[in-house]
Amino acid sequence: MRVVLTGSSGRLGRSIFNALAASHAVIGIDRSPFSTTHLLGDFTDGSILPEALKGADAIVHCAALHAPHVGVISDEEFQRVNVEGTRLLAEATVVAGIRRFVFTSTTALYGHAVIQGGCTWIDEQTEPQPKSIYHRTKLEAERLLETFASAELQIRVLRMSRSFPEPANVTATYRLHRGIDIRDVAEAHKAALTNNGNHFQRHIVSARTPFKPEDCKILATDAASVIRLRAPALAAEFGRRNWPLPTVIDRIYASASAGDVLGWQSRFGYDEVLAQLDRGSLEVLPAFSASSNRPE
Repeated sequence: MRVVLTGSSGRLGRSIFNALAASHAVIGIDRSPFSTTHLLGDFTDGSILPEALKGADAIVHCAALHAPHVGVISDEEFQRVNVEGTRLLAEATVVAGIRRFVFTSTTALYGHAVIQGGCTWIDEQTEPQPKSIYHRTKLEAERLLETFASAELQIRVLRMSRSFPEPANVTATYRLHRGIDIRDVAEAHKAALTNNGNHFQRHIVSARTPFKPEDCKILATDAASVIRLRAPALAAEFGRRNWPLPTVIDRIYASASAGDVLGWQSRFGYDEVLAQLDRGSLEVLPAFSASSNRPE
């Protein structure tokens, strides 16, 4: 396939490019230069889209303003890029006769659905309750794309969970319930390019959890005991490294739909986080026990 990839110079875009390039011709679009980018420009500039989309079979749209931009860039710019830009790209996709559109979204848009003082099991049936302009515009873009879905244009929305570098003890724990390796995210996008089924599909993409819905009550107050039961190897490794286990887990992102419908499964769990730390990978930061300000 000939695949147009927006946001190709970013961390996620580079990972998606790497996952696709061996079996597809990938055309990267980004405002910033990088070896994975072929067309320098803003995807919201309609003048570059006819050339970019010519002869394409699919779009992977991961370019967006996101959490770090909240409070720095205006709400109006979030609306222009995340919503109106997505509309412009979808309209150009229809004109070009492209039949597949894969959109990168986020589990962060569940926002207020996470119950304070409890642990919430979240899947595709959970109603999003966005908190910030970032969450609201990603959800609005999802709903906009749903109106474009048809037999002629298959839409796939992937709500990816947390994947940016964080302290190793935090990242390892997150892989149990709300995190994912960036390479697994990329493989989910690859799977979404070719799977069959409904014209419009929405999937949570998160690392496989060892927890069960019935664990939620105890996870909200004594997460350590559940981790020792469900993930004893992680608990033992935390003990060996003198890292405390978390006392509370407030949410679990369940990605069963991606497995059943996309035929995708995550490969890199907490063991990979620890291995990355030990070999000095830039994908994880040194472990620490103090709390930190981590954006949603």
